[in-house]
Amino acid sequence: MNKVKIITDSCSDLNGKLLDKYDIDYCQMQTVYEGVQSPADLRWSDDDVHALYNSLRDGKRITTTQVPVEEFQKVFTKYLDLGFDIVYVGCALKQSGSVNTGAVVAKQLLQNYPEHKIYCIDSLNACIGEGIVAIGAAQFAAQGKSADEVNEWVLKNRKTIHEYCTVHTLDYLKRAGRVKASAAFFGNLMGVKPILVADAEGSQAAYKKVKGRQTSFKEIVNLMKANIKDPENQTLFIAHADCSTEEVNQLKELVKAEIPVKEIEVVYIGPIVGASIGPDAIGLWAVGDEFTWVLGD
Repeated sequence: MNKVKIITDSCSDLNGKLLDKYDIDYCQMQTVYEGVQSPADLRWSDDDVHALYNSLRDGKRITTTQVPVEEFQKVFTKYLDLGFDIVYVGCALKQSGSVNTGAVVAKQLLQNYPEHKIYCIDSLNACIGEGIVAIGAAQFAAQGKSADEVNEWVLKNRKTIHEYCTVHTLDYLKRAGRVKASAAFFGNLMGVKPILVADAEGSQAAYKKVKGRQTSFKEIVNLMKANIKDPENQTLFIAHADCSTEEVNQLKELVKAEIPVKEIEVVYIGPIVGASIGPDAIGLWAVGDEFTWVLGD
């Protein structure tokens, strides 16, 4: 049986520490500004983070691409040559076509590697939610599981990720075509803050709205508290788009006061998701029961 390598993409927002800790690799998407494409590097520095989000604050238009064919070919071939089977945990198909591109590349490559397998899986998540699925797959693979078994694990567990995120405005996501919501959410009324989730089909959706930034923090903590499963034995993730240290610490203290999690991990919302969601977004991600809500329910 071949060893299994877990690969994800730039939408997973796994930083260098987490990629190394769980032995995960990723395929790079790209950001585009004024016609110049740049790799969406998850091992970016604090200075890189501030530069991206300050550009968005200044009104610059940054777009993104899916994983290029050549990138899939390079990364997949690297691990096939090392004797691995591959499980690619990709960004939600509702938000990126990368999973489909990966599957086409995999089919072509496997003609030359008939003793290997490549699974390309829609994680039904983006941001660190996708990363959590990849981490779980890597931990499962590390137990000596086959690619078939890891594929089954991902398909079974990908809907257990709960995301509760708040933003100042939905304008960035609306502009990028990344969020589904009724027109009422786009009014940007004074002080009204939308709460976003990744719905059961993988779309970013406005779940509800509340009045004020502080209230939105309390609301996402309350939602997570009601839905997290076995918190004492898992890591809860806070991901943010260049929020102030004071705001991040405030949310972290609210979590500590309400949810007895084993650990809290703070990460940046990466360049691909960040270009779409905009600066100062912040949210919570953790594992709960299967998430079944779909926009329109």
